[in-house]
Amino acid sequence: PGSPYQPVIEALGNYPQKKFYNVSKLGGANQLLCFTLDTLPYSIRVLFESSIRNCDGFLVKETDAMNILDWKTKQNNVEVPFCPARVVLQDFTGIPSMVDFAAMREAVRNAGGDPVKVSPACPTDLTVDHSLQIDFSKCAIQNAPNPGGGDSQKPMAKLSPLKAQPRKLPCRGQTGCKGPCSAGDLSRNSGQFSAQIENTPILCPFHLQPVPEPETVLKNQEMEFGRNRERLQFFKWSSKVFKNISIIPPETGMAHQVNLEYLSRVVFEVKDFLYPDSVVGTDSHTTMVNGLGILGWGVGGIETEAVMLGLPVTLTLPEVVGCELTGTASPLATSIDIVISITKHLKQADVAGKFVEFFGSGVSQLSVADRTTIANMCPEYGAILSFFPVDNVTLKHLKHTGFDKAKLEVMETYLKAVKLFRNDESSSREPEYSQVVQVNLSSVIPYVSGPKRSQDRVAVNNMKSDFQACLNEKSGVKGFQVAAEKQNDIVPVQYEGNEYKLSHGCIVIAAVISCTNNCNPSVMLAAGLLAKKAVEAGLVVKPYIRTSLSPGSGMVTHYLSSSGVLPYLSKLGFEVVGYGCSTCVGNTAPLPEAIRNAIKQGDLIACGILSGTKNFEGRLCDCVRANYLASPPLVVAYAIAGTVRIDFETEPLGTGSNGKSIYLQDIWPTRKELHTVEEECVISSMFKELKEKMEKGNKRWNLLEAPESTLFPWDLKSTYIRCPSFFDKLAKEPVSLQPIENAHVLLYLGDSVTTDHISPAGSIARSSVAARYLTSKGLTPREFNSYGARRGNDAVMTRGTFANIKLLNKFLGKPAPKTIHFPSGQTLDVFEAAELYQKEGIPVIILAGKKYGLGSSRDWAAKGPFLLGVKAVLAESYEKVHKSQLIGIGIAPLQFLPGENPSTLGLTGREQFSILFPPELSPGMTLDIKTSTGKVFSVIALFENDVEITLYKYGGSLNFVARRFL
Repeated sequence: PGSPYQPVIEALGNYPQKKFYNVSKLGGANQLLCFTLDTLPYSIRVLFESSIRNCDGFLVKETDAMNILDWKTKQNNVEVPFCPARVVLQDFTGIPSMVDFAAMREAVRNAGGDPVKVSPACPTDLTVDHSLQIDFSKCAIQNAPNPGGGDSQKPMAKLSPLKAQPRKLPCRGQTGCKGPCSAGDLSRNSGQFSAQIENTPILCPFHLQPVPEPETVLKNQEMEFGRNRERLQFFKWSSKVFKNISIIPPETGMAHQVNLEYLSRVVFEVKDFLYPDSVVGTDSHTTMVNGLGILGWGVGGIETEAVMLGLPVTLTLPEVVGCELTGTASPLATSIDIVISITKHLKQADVAGKFVEFFGSGVSQLSVADRTTIANMCPEYGAILSFFPVDNVTLKHLKHTGFDKAKLEVMETYLKAVKLFRNDESSSREPEYSQVVQVNLSSVIPYVSGPKRSQDRVAVNNMKSDFQACLNEKSGVKGFQVAAEKQNDIVPVQYEGNEYKLSHGCIVIAAVISCTNNCNPSVMLAAGLLAKKAVEAGLVVKPYIRTSLSPGSGMVTHYLSSSGVLPYLSKLGFEVVGYGCSTCVGNTAPLPEAIRNAIKQGDLIACGILSGTKNFEGRLCDCVRANYLASPPLVVAYAIAGTVRIDFETEPLGTGSNGKSIYLQDIWPTRKELHTVEEECVISSMFKELKEKMEKGNKRWNLLEAPESTLFPWDLKSTYIRCPSFFDKLAKEPVSLQPIENAHVLLYLGDSVTTDHISPAGSIARSSVAARYLTSKGLTPREFNSYGARRGNDAVMTRGTFANIKLLNKFLGKPAPKTIHFPSGQTLDVFEAAELYQKEGIPVIILAGKKYGLGSSRDWAAKGPFLLGVKAVLAESYEKVHKSQLIGIGIAPLQFLPGENPSTLGLTGREQFSILFPPELSPGMTLDIKTSTGKVFSVIALFENDVEITLYKYGGSLNFVARRFL
C-alpha cells in the first residue's frame, strides 16, 4: 500500500489467491528490465524487490529502486534503504532494545498517548542464548565468570524458579549411604550450593566420594535461570505485552542456529501476499541464514531498533564478489576445511564491506549444512554477507526439515517468477559481478587455524612442524619466541593421584562447541563415530583436559543420541554441558589449579582446540596462549593425542587395549559410514521435534512468574534493568532546532577512536565511576559483572561511557578515562565532568580526528554520549555506521572541511563553541561555528538525505517513532 508500482502486483500462476510484486514487469512488459534483472546478482535482486514493495516516496523513494536496478554503475556511490522482513536478537544485545520499548510505552502514556500501541512494527524474535556458562563440567562446580549477575551465594532452591524438591543424585553405592544424594545435600557449605569453590566435585556427604552426575546440562541450566532471573522475567513480560515479538527461552539453542532451524521462512507469506524472507540481527553470525537463500546480516543496536520501529536500514550499494566453486573436495576434508579454505581465498581477495555470492558447479555439491557453515564464517573474512541463492538442494533440504509439499511448490513457483531461483541446468547466463574469485574444491585438504588468528591456516600434516616454527618465531601474530634450550622442557604434575607430564603444545582445553559446526550433521557425527572407534580401541583422553560438548540446539543432541555415539563422546569426556555459546565466547571453566600452576611454572605454551570461530590469544583462558580452530573430529583426535606436536600420518594417537599403536587413519570414519548414519539419524522427525520444543517452551520458562501490566513495573533497586531517559522530553510536536551555544569540549580525541574506547563492553574496573555506583547499591566487586551484561541499565552504561583506560584525551596527554571540567579547572572522570556541565546547563561537544567510531556497531557508543549531554561531535571523518547511529540518537555529526582540523585552525579545545542551525537543513549543508575567541570556521553537517535530517530534528529515531503514537 502506498507504492506507486501497484500495476506489478499479480496472482501467482496456478495459485490465484497468492499475490506478489512481479518486479520483472515493472512498468509493463519491459524486455530491457527483464534482461537487466537476469544480469543482477541474486542478492541485489532481493534489495530491488524490497525497494519496489516498500516504496512510499519518503523512507523509500523511486530513485532508490532505480539506483539498485542500475547497480553496476552505482555501486559504492549511493546509499539505498532496505526494509528487512524480520529482526533477530540475542539477549545481551536485545535487552537494551526491549528496555527502550518499555521506556517508550512509559513516555507515550505520560504524553497522553495509548501505550498499548507501542510494539515492534517488524516481526522480531529474541533468543536467550548468551547467558549460558559452564558452572558444571565432569561433575565439578566451577568458579566461572558471572555475566548474568545475581547472587550466586544463595541456596539453589531459592535460585530455581521451579519451586520443586532438590533432584536426587545417585551415589556410587558405597555401603552406608542411605540412598540417593540430593543436590541440596551435596556441598561443603551447610546444605548450600556454592559456586565459589574452585573445582570442587559434588560429594556424597556420607563418604566424601565424587558422585557421578550425568545431568550436567540440567545443573548448568538451573544456575543459568537462577543468576538471570531478573532479566528473564523482563523478557517474559515483553513476550506477553508486545505484539510482533517472540522470545525463545533459554535451553533452546543459539540465536543463529534457532534462526536457521526454526525461524527462517525463505519466502514470507502474510495474508496471501508473498515476498522474500530477509533479516537483520544484532549478532554478527546472522549471516548463517544466507546458506538458505535468505538475505541477512548483522547490524548495530540502534539500526536494529530502527527496523523494529518500521524504519529501513541504509547501506551503501555494495560491490558483489562472485565466488565460483569448482571441483570436488577430498573425502577427508570436512565442511570446516572447505570453510577455512574459502575464508582464506576471500580474505586475500579483500571482500571487506562487500556482498559475496556463490555460483559454479561446486555449489550444487555442497549441502545446505555446508553452505550455512560457510556463510556463518562471513564476519571472519569481512564481507557484509555471503549469499547462496535458493536452488534444488535448498528445496530438498527444506523438504527433510518439515516444510509441506504444497508450501514448497508455492515457494518454488514464486522464486522462479521473481528470478530468485538458481537452476544449475539452465542455459541462462550467470549474473555479472564486480569481481570473481575462483576456488577449486579439489585443492582443499584438512586444515586447522591458529594459533592466534582464524585466517592463519595450518595443514594438519604440517601441524607439528608449524608449531615448532611458532616456538622459534618472535612474538607476534604467530610466534611465541621460546628459547631453543627450553622448547623441550617437561613439567611433571600430580593430578587425581597420577603423574602426568606437560610440555609445550600440550592440549588442556578441547571443546566441540556450537556455531559453525552443529548445523552440519556430518562433522558432528564424524566426531561421534571417531569417538566410538577410539573407545572401542581402548584410547582415552587425559582427565586434566577440559573437554566439553556444547551443541547449538537439542536437535544435535538428538541425532548424536539416536545414532548411538553420544555415550562414546561422554566416555572421552565430551559430555553435553548445555546449549549456548559457552567456550566460543570465553565462558570456559577454569583449569584445575595443579595444571595452571604447572603451565605457569614451566612458562609453557599450552593449547586449546575448539570447533568454533574465534581463537584470539588468551580468549579461552589466560594461561592458554595457543588456540586452534578445527573440525569436531579433529578436536576429539587432538584431545586423545594430548598434544599438537604430533604427525598423524607417522605417529600414533596412543596405545590400544591390545597393546598395539592406534593411528588416526585406523579410527577415522569413512564417507560411506557417515552417509549411512546421517541418512538414518538426520531425518525430518528431528526438526519436527525441535519445532514442538520451541512451541512448548520448557518448565522453568513456563513456570517463571512475570507481570502482565501494560507498563513494566520498574524496580528502583535493580542494577540490571532501569528505565532510560531517552524520552524525557517527548512531546507531540518536536521543538524547532535549537542552536548549540557556548558549548565546552568534553573530550579532545585523536584518530581512530573506536566504539570500545567510547563504550567498553568488558569488565568494570574497581576504580571506575560505574564501580562506585554499583558499590553504592550494595554490590561487591565480584558481583560487578561486565558492561556488556548491564546494557539494560543506563545508569551503569552512562558511567561507563569513555571509561576505557586506553582513552587518550589530548587535554591530559596520557591514556586515562578522565577530562578537564573547564569552569572549575578540575580533572575528573568523564562522567563526573559531564554531570557537572549538565547541572550548570552547559552543553558539551567532542572534538576528534579521523575515523571516529571505528569498530563494532555498538549502540551504547551513541547512547552513552547522548546521556552525557553531548550535542555534537566534530571530527575529521567518521566510521559510517557510527555516524548513522549518532543521528539515530540525536547527536549532530559535524565534519571539518577537507584539509582542516583543530591544529590547522589553531583550536586548543579549551574554547567555547556556538553552532547555529538554519530553519531548513539540507543534506551536506555547510554550517558556521563561532568560538569564544572570536574565530569563525565552517564545517559540514553530515546528513546524507532527508530521512536523516528528519530523524535528527525529532531527536533521533526513537523519539521520531514515539511521536507517531501520540
